[in-house]
Amino acid sequence: MEPPAPRVRVVLGDVARTRIKPARTRAELEEQSPVGEALARGLVRAQFAVAMRLAAVVAVGLGGLPLLFAAAPAVAKARLFGVSLPWLLLGVLAYPFLYLVGSAYVHLAERNEQEFAALVEDRGGQPPQ
Repeated sequence: MEPPAPRVRVVLGDVARTRIKPARTRAELEEQSPVGEALARGLVRAQFAVAMRLAAVVAVGLGGLPLLFAAAPAVAKARLFGVSLPWLLLGVLAYPFLYLVGSAYVHLAERNEQEFAALVEDRGGQPPQ
């Protein structure tokens, strides 16, 4: 009987540890190669997703109020501080609501851009500190 063959260690992690150099990634973006286009498309898709989510929040938040007033006339006739509730909600409180949604959009869009820049600069996807 022959002795068993020595064990061979196969490591796939070595392949995964090799990273694309930052200069190569920037070149891919500048040359608009298929990889660069995929990276740019990913950023655009992320920004679009944030915009659509927040647009849905605005549509439900402001668009739902007239539906609420139509479905519940008692709410539409309510008065707060001598002002009708529909006018107060749609005419006054809508502006701070839109400001908050806009601020959230700017924050989320900047975070997406920082993550993209970190990816391009090969910082492991971590935003700058």
